[in-house]
Amino acid sequence: MDLFWEFAKAFLVGGVFCAIGQALIDYTKLTPARILVSYVVAGVILGGLGIYQPLIDFAGAGASVPLTGFGALLAKGVKEAVAEDGILGIFTGGLTASAAGITAAVLFGLVAALIFKPGDKS
Repeated sequence: MDLFWEFAKAFLVGGVFCAIGQALIDYTKLTPARILVSYVVAGVILGGLGIYQPLIDFAGAGASVPLTGFGALLAKGVKEAVAEDGILGIFTGGLTASAAGITAAVLFGLVAALIFKPGDKS
């Protein structure tokens, strides 16, 4: 039963993020690209303030997989790198913390491009 609640919390929190994004698309003139960037920036701000980590602890993948989770990961990496390396950590921390996710995205994109035929819609 505990596993069910873990899945339920992740689904609900992730669903709320999706619903907010859909409402922004439907009721504002924001483009999807601006909404995605806003999610990352919100994650960086909330992660930098320490507000986002309790949400990750509560919802697991429902909070860490969306773009806000990526932003929070960037902020966490910068905070840790600044504590270790000083001012240089501002430039290296975010990329170091998110290197695995960025690498996976690039590799999966490459594999998808090799398997499927990319092209314009006709």
